[in-house]
Amino acid sequence: MKRAFKYRFYPSESQEQELLRTFGCVRLVHNEALEAGTVGWYEQQRRVSYGETSA
Repeated sequence: MKRAFKYRFYPSESQEQELLRTFGCVRLVHNEALEAGTVGWYEQQRRVSYGETSA
């Protein structure tokens, strides 16, 4: 059985800024890893592992 919970929170101004910065960094890292996998496949016909992208 799968369950989901939703929570609402109200961050302070400094917490909101920190969350925006953190999610911006996460988005950048995700896009870089996605690009590395795409380039690896289309240019070298190989899969890029998690270990390679996490490095």
